[in-house]
Amino acid sequence: MLEKVDLKETISHDKYSELSKKLKLKLSSLQQPIKQKGLPVVVLFEGWGAAGKGSLISKLILNFDPRGFKVYSIIEPTELEKREPVLWRYWTKIPKRGQMAVFDRSWYFDVYSEEKDITDADSMRRMDGINTFERQLTDDGYLVIKFFIHIGQKGQKERFENLCRDKNTAWRVTELDWQRNHHYDKYYRIFDKMLEYTDTENAPWHIISGTDKKLAAIKVYKTVADRVTAALKAKENASIIITDSNIDPGKYNFAVLPKLADVPLDKKLSADVYKKELKEKQHTLSVLHGKIYRKKVPVVIAYEGWDAAGKGGNIRRVAKALDPRGYEVVPIAAPTPDEKARQYLWRFWTNLQHDGHVTIFDRTWYGRVMVERIEGFCGEEEWHRAYKEINEFERELYDWGAVIIKFWLQIDKDEQFKRFRTRQNTPSKRWKITDEDWRNREKWDQYETCVNEMIKYTSTDFAPWHIIESQDKKYARVKTLDIIIDTIRNIFN
Repeated sequence: MLEKVDLKETISHDKYSELSKKLKLKLSSLQQPIKQKGLPVVVLFEGWGAAGKGSLISKLILNFDPRGFKVYSIIEPTELEKREPVLWRYWTKIPKRGQMAVFDRSWYFDVYSEEKDITDADSMRRMDGINTFERQLTDDGYLVIKFFIHIGQKGQKERFENLCRDKNTAWRVTELDWQRNHHYDKYYRIFDKMLEYTDTENAPWHIISGTDKKLAAIKVYKTVADRVTAALKAKENASIIITDSNIDPGKYNFAVLPKLADVPLDKKLSADVYKKELKEKQHTLSVLHGKIYRKKVPVVIAYEGWDAAGKGGNIRRVAKALDPRGYEVVPIAAPTPDEKARQYLWRFWTNLQHDGHVTIFDRTWYGRVMVERIEGFCGEEEWHRAYKEINEFERELYDWGAVIIKFWLQIDKDEQFKRFRTRQNTPSKRWKITDEDWRNREKWDQYETCVNEMIKYTSTDFAPWHIIESQDKKYARVKTLDIIIDTIRNIFN
């Protein structure tokens, strides 16, 4: 792709003045429509050292109110960031709807910064993850504009030399910069392959010559203005045709589990057996927790289930076995305005603990294909594609090294009614029962259909579902501990 760029193209000063004035006015006029129509915009700049990324960003953002954007400069990850999934530090920075994020270097930094062959397995996996990340953003209505600023080897060397002549700017040229200039052809190939692999329909690259800085600015201005204008127009004219074929969970190996109605719920434990086994298994899990902390293995445990199925009590028995410094329970309720203003997976990415720790989600991202689907909090097209997005999210966690354990706590409708009545008639438990619980109960059949579908489309070989018979809470608590212990043990075998 880089060979198509004309590095000798220039623009006259007069032409630049004429065009820049018009384009700056157009850019300035777009900020309010971006805000009013809730268009989230991501603009990223990649390119050669000294190609002019910083000055182009500076010129671009001067056309916008600083309250409507944020600039991120991406450097080597910190030690703490290295303990999170690779994309974590970028997911945490995506803008709200109606705002803009500008990246001086971006998630592509992690592809080319390690000096590896761009075709090695790890680099290909990261680029696949990037394509998925960008597609998930654009599917959710984000506009992603990607620039690569290109200059030749000789021009780059001259700029390095000019910077090095002034002690106030010499620090900007590193030993690595010089190394890349000396091995320009090698890095040319790396960049070119990266650009080609990640040049997608939803997030295409705009490769611009950085030789003439005025011309580069004009092209950046025009590209941003045209892309934003088109995106705003598309929001006005959006129409979606829904068919059953829109449900695509991705190409994964799925485990076949029984439907909820076919799960026997007659399993029980006596109080004595329960007390003995609970103590033993909590001790075993406590020992394993120390091992996963030492080995820096992340564990993600997801709890879903019927209202009153016993999720809270089950989580407490698991948490009792863990060192409080090494886990966090994340209760998921209706999204806050801040969470609703971003792609729905954002609030789960931002709640992940770093490696060696356990993250327990009390309700999860599966709300997208259950309550949000049933209550109409998301559109049909949105929950259709959520199966694939969820599988992709969990695959990213798995590739990071996470152990993913997912529980559905199952009870029957009569048992739920008994527990609701008990809560209602017990003052200390009355806070647990709400009008919403009773309304949800009226939609039991709808929820059961959704859960069966959810399990069918998202029980992958790397993140399978475990249906827990929770009619007897004691049995359910011991079974979940058993599964957690066995799953963690398996990774050390």
